[in-house]
Amino acid sequence: MASKPPKGDPVQDAPKVAEPKHSAAGLTAIGHSLRMAHQQMGVKRTALTLLSVNQKNGFDCPGCAWPDPEHRHTAEFCENGAKAVAEEATLRRVTPEFFAEHTVADLAGRSGYWLGQQGRLTHPVYLPEGGDRYEPVTWERAFDIVAEEIGALGSPDEAVFYTSGRTSNEAAFLYQLFARELGTNNLPDCSNMCHESSGSALSETIGVGKGSVLLEDLYRSDLIIVAGQNPGTNHPRMLSALEKAKANGARIISVNPLPEAGLERFKNPQTPKGLTTGAALTDLFLQIRLGGDQALFRILNKLILDTPGAVDEDFVREHTHGYEDFAEAARAADWDATLTATGLTREDIEKCLRMVLASKRVIVCWAMGLTQHKHSVPMIREIVNFLLLRGNIGRPGAGVCPVRGHSNVQGDRTMGIFERPAEAFLDALEKEFGFSPPREHGYDVVRAIRALRDGRAKVFFAMGGNFVSASPDTEVTEAAMRRARLTVHVSTKLNRSHTVTGARALILPTLGRTERDLQGSGEQFVTVEDSMGMVHASRGRLEPASGQLLSEPAIVCRLARRVLGSGSKVPWEEFEKDYATIRDRIARVIPGFEDFNARVANPSGFTLPHAPRDERRFPTATGKANFTAAPVEYPELPKGRLLLQTLRSHDQYNTTIYGLDDRYRGITNGRRVVLVNPEDARELRLADGSYVDLVGEWKDGVERRAPGFRVVHYPTAPGCAAAYYPETNVLVPLDATADTSNTPASKSVVVRLEQSTTD
Repeated sequence: MASKPPKGDPVQDAPKVAEPKHSAAGLTAIGHSLRMAHQQMGVKRTALTLLSVNQKNGFDCPGCAWPDPEHRHTAEFCENGAKAVAEEATLRRVTPEFFAEHTVADLAGRSGYWLGQQGRLTHPVYLPEGGDRYEPVTWERAFDIVAEEIGALGSPDEAVFYTSGRTSNEAAFLYQLFARELGTNNLPDCSNMCHESSGSALSETIGVGKGSVLLEDLYRSDLIIVAGQNPGTNHPRMLSALEKAKANGARIISVNPLPEAGLERFKNPQTPKGLTTGAALTDLFLQIRLGGDQALFRILNKLILDTPGAVDEDFVREHTHGYEDFAEAARAADWDATLTATGLTREDIEKCLRMVLASKRVIVCWAMGLTQHKHSVPMIREIVNFLLLRGNIGRPGAGVCPVRGHSNVQGDRTMGIFERPAEAFLDALEKEFGFSPPREHGYDVVRAIRALRDGRAKVFFAMGGNFVSASPDTEVTEAAMRRARLTVHVSTKLNRSHTVTGARALILPTLGRTERDLQGSGEQFVTVEDSMGMVHASRGRLEPASGQLLSEPAIVCRLARRVLGSGSKVPWEEFEKDYATIRDRIARVIPGFEDFNARVANPSGFTLPHAPRDERRFPTATGKANFTAAPVEYPELPKGRLLLQTLRSHDQYNTTIYGLDDRYRGITNGRRVVLVNPEDARELRLADGSYVDLVGEWKDGVERRAPGFRVVHYPTAPGCAAAYYPETNVLVPLDATADTSNTPASKSVVVRLEQSTTD
């Protein structure tokens, strides 16, 4: 039997702390997965559901975007994937009676954990202007309300259409099509807050804003560098790929401010060895200071240049541009500045160099630890320089590997969810559908918040996600949302964003990945693109949580018909009835999707083309891969201050909180903890177990405070601290963003720690 949701919020004022773990997964992970699944789904539903996750004729996990191997295990999911599926396939329900019992103010006072534990939304609900609680509304009336508010706008650019990475390719294509036929490119998405820096850097340097490796490349690599990433929690199935790479002879270097259990040792629950000792993964751990990665790769590049025969001169001559300026900048790298920026020893860097020089095929993987700094884009460009020097792009077993977080975040961007679309994409839309899409760039996430704050945007529509909790500068973001005329969220479950509303608000419940999707032409499937450019089908197997749910494509199609009216040039009714017709149009608009329906019928799906990987062709402005020569940057830290990174706990996926523990870091029963290096703590006179307020410091002089955090002495890099988001998003200034990409700089927040009245 599934258990009932909690009635009250759990008390979190006394987190328990033990020693951090030094291995991940194993029998413990199996136990946690099954316990949570049984709580949400019951025993029978757990078995039926989990055995379909990531299978060729099943549904794609709604968690991370890690690719599926060709040969699948019977249980092709990880602990956090099981948690994600359990929360979606839960038997708990949020009905109209729930909203009658709870005012919006009451819900706003609850934790994100409590809100998520209540279960699946069953009916569309509406908060009228001046009302204090959501009330049931028909779908027809809900679409009328949206049409009323959009129709009252002075310009389509006063509407914002946000997308979460869970949205399918079909829904995303329709969503951007609707926004552009309406007349705006205001299509911010969760990529703006995570891998926008990767896309910006890679588009400029290699011509494609995606990774250049496939799973098979990891298995063939000699050396894999994992930088700014914690796969044990954020992409656990990646550990299986790293284990296989190690078995094939690869070595692994981990570059991170925190030691992470998953990269130390992986206990693969699919193997006898994994249930006992497991496999050691990391050969060299470089405990780098936050933001020091550009300096590390710059000095490595200098050392490669100084080593006779180390540069792949044929590759550089034939395939690259800008080498001379880059080489001049790299040769000027200074050891003292490098050691200050990185916090590493010269011995460790030289050991890293020896491993690089001994390896013909090198892959660099990274995630948010590299993408959320002011200088993230030049940092990632420096990684590209590092790989280009030795010809490690366009070679089997080598390349760039930005590891995407959400299950279709890369696919959404491929489908056109982007505020700065390419002219060629807009031309293709115009040719296919016969309307002129807008050419002026729209708002990304940060610019959308500013527009709402300043009254330049009045309607906010979110296709999934938890925008308020994911965004920076929480108080500013919430005030901006409350200035809107209308906020709309297409959701499967309750979250914080539903409690921070405009004058009017709608929650529109939608089908999840796990559920069957029946439309006019019969049962439908959708498609997704994983982190390595593989596209495949996803078919839900469960009956919908409510007969009132609509699929995301159906919601977009009905909304478009109501808002755009009979003058629309798009066959919305046809698209809602049969998703194959959507894929036919995608095939004619987006390169790489030719013959889409026939190719996705292959149970394994298909691989999108990638010119640098497939043919060593670089579609950049120069026609070659571009070396770059940016000045080295790293965060400056005033005396008595710490550099804070926001991160996830193990019982968390993005802003979804599954539980109150962070098992691998030894934290249980609470989330308001701050991890501080013991030497820093002693210098700042912060006892383990004391309570502090985290106070952000930035050039605008505004005090941003996160109160009541328990100090945990933890082996972080000196000068660096860590705490969970979304609780610490309040400390990230809206205007503190990465150059070029405009991604919030959530991994380098200068803070002071003040004794808390909570102590």
